[in-house]
Amino acid sequence: MARPREFDEDRVVTAAMETFWRHGYEATSTRDLCDSTGLGPSSLYNTFGGKRQLYLRALRRYHDTATEEQVAILRGDGSAKERLRAMMTHAVDADLGDADAKDAAGTRGCFAINAAVEAAGYDPEVREAVRRSFDRVEDELCAVVEAGRAAGEIRATGDARVVARRVQSTYYGLRVLSRVQDDRGVLLATVDGVLADL
Repeated sequence: MARPREFDEDRVVTAAMETFWRHGYEATSTRDLCDSTGLGPSSLYNTFGGKRQLYLRALRRYHDTATEEQVAILRGDGSAKERLRAMMTHAVDADLGDADAKDAAGTRGCFAINAAVEAAGYDPEVREAVRRSFDRVEDELCAVVEAGRAAGEIRATGDARVVARRVQSTYYGLRVLSRVQDDRGVLLATVDGVLADL
């Protein structure tokens, strides 16, 4: 008779997500995963099927937590531009706060963006997981743009989805830039610029 699991699977997936987020897929070893989750190699592989499967679970966890946090900010109080600013400022502050606690690996940035750059180009399941998060944010940005237009606050013309993608591209660019630029003023000037153009 098999022994029942004696660990919290959600906690393990979250710990693995943090490890992959900090080090990336390729640089994360089985030993790193064992150290962060508290499980032995056989428990990791028997439960999750391997490093890649655990990485995919970690990306789903990120979607369920961080991506949904972005959506919640976009659905929050305030005008359309205030909500767009809140989402971008939150990311800047989170990334710069992460920089305050950085280790030799540097800041984490955005796990979905990191996965897009590192693994989505050659792994269709990673690409699908990242695309799911990106599409979720894009849909919410589009709704905010449409609401801003209806309120007369956003005057940018053209397809609302194209406008939303421009904001999204700036947002993701900020997430990458914040890994090397620690001047909050520089990053917030970028936010101000994109919002002024709307």
